[in-house]
Amino acid sequence: MKIVRIGDKVISRDKIDRMVDEILRLRSQGYSQQETANILGLERTFISRLEGIGEIRKGTKIAVFGFPLKNVEELKKVCEEEGVDFTLLMTDKERWEFIEGKSAAELVNLLMELIAAAQQFDTVIMIGSDMRVKVAQAIVDREVIGITIGHTPIEEDVYLDPEVLREAIKSVRGGK
Repeated sequence: MKIVRIGDKVISRDKIDRMVDEILRLRSQGYSQQETANILGLERTFISRLEGIGEIRKGTKIAVFGFPLKNVEELKKVCEEEGVDFTLLMTDKERWEFIEGKSAAELVNLLMELIAAAQQFDTVIMIGSDMRVKVAQAIVDREVIGITIGHTPIEEDVYLDPEVLREAIKSVRGGK
């Protein structure tokens, strides 16, 4: 047990950590600050201030989808560095492995799941052929920024300059 003495008070660091974990769990499950405060017997302003202390960024939740890409790991690193919330990048081989051996019904279900996942984000960056970008823009009910890497069909992996992706991500966030 981690104990801190402040004057005549003895503070349990573990108790504080558990309470913060519970606050964040409830908030991430969709409870409002007031509902969380009521459940835990706290003041709403405390929860607001706690979130302010830990806030990394506000705003746009971003997803990046793309294929067929030659430099997948390099692009994933950019997404990680820029705080992208969801990344699905594949080489041509990985794309075919992803669909190989699946029935038509399984493929339709997978596509529906990916579309539903994309709907959870404010902005989707789609890297792909001209046709794939247009399809994403037509079916995703969110802002879709397209990075076209060639004309359909693209039959081999394409190198995308990581700075092109980084600049697209930064433009979504207002250059921050």
